[in-house]
Amino acid sequence: MITKNMLIGDILDVKADAAKVLMMNGMGCLGCPSSQMESLEQAAEIHGLDVNDLLAQLNK
Repeated sequence: MITKNMLIGDILDVKADAAKVLMMNGMGCLGCPSSQMESLEQAAEIHGLDVNDLLAQLNK
């Protein structure tokens, strides 16, 4: 289960289609080093997204 405290890099490691979900929500810089060290909650805040909506999509 993916949580809001997980790092983007860890999410990408554990869920094969996570990159697609995140990119569809406007997170196009998944390969940049800083994104690998951000939590999902931090990334959602930076991109103006609802972290709970992202969690629902990622945990489908």
